[in-house]
Amino acid sequence: MLKAINQWGFPESTSLEQVFEHCQAAGYDAVELNLNPDGGVGLTLNTTAAEAEQIARLAGKYGIRLRSLSTGLLWGAPLSSQDEAKREQGRRIVAKQLELASIMGMDTVLVVPGVVNAETTYEDCYRRSQEEIGKLVPQAEQLQVAIGIENVWNKFLLSPLEMARYIDEFGSAYVGAYFDIGNVLQFGYPEHWIRTLGGRIKKVHVKDFNTKVGNINGFVPLLSGEVNWPAVVAALRDIGYSDTVTAELSPYAKAPLQMVYDTARHLQVITELG
Repeated sequence: MLKAINQWGFPESTSLEQVFEHCQAAGYDAVELNLNPDGGVGLTLNTTAAEAEQIARLAGKYGIRLRSLSTGLLWGAPLSSQDEAKREQGRRIVAKQLELASIMGMDTVLVVPGVVNAETTYEDCYRRSQEEIGKLVPQAEQLQVAIGIENVWNKFLLSPLEMARYIDEFGSAYVGAYFDIGNVLQFGYPEHWIRTLGGRIKKVHVKDFNTKVGNINGFVPLLSGEVNWPAVVAALRDIGYSDTVTAELSPYAKAPLQMVYDTARHLQVITELG
């Protein structure tokens, strides 16, 4: 498996060259970039093909692979929204992700499919998000970039059986799961989810979690929470997963870059289990 870290692990002002330089020094194989708001560092909705190619070359200069593209923009434009304009905006975000991923040699984009809230019922979220993602499948297939549906704290797709069904209903090899190990721990066992989702898993996010805290403050550095890492790694090996395991953690409050180096070592320990 390839050791990777998300761009969010660095202070917001960190240039991409600094990101790649530190990742090379720390021993990472890959970096997951993000599609950021206008004015953000790196990729945005306004990034041109030439700019994307330049970023890919910069990563290559440091021996860093680019395997997937994430974004937080869909939280403001959910594909499940009752507002058609917001759903359209969400489609544009994913379409841009697919376009940039293809240009930069990535094979997966992370997509939060929707959000269940007081205005959007579970049934509406299921139906609307499938309709909107379905409109993007032809582009994904043409570009050969997978749409990775992530399990997040959005009150949606709360079991591995349902997530598998949701993915299968698209009938496309280019819709799969972007499985987040830490996000499941509050209500399930990641090793169970991995075996149920199996080959549907395109990419994996890793973080650790303390269920005794039980809220956003329960996320902790790798190896210090309650994830059963030997069982998780065994499950990943059993399904034949050998791609990136991408840490999605926040910088430390003090000496923020130290998190990047500590996490690289933690990932080394995790990937050597089993």
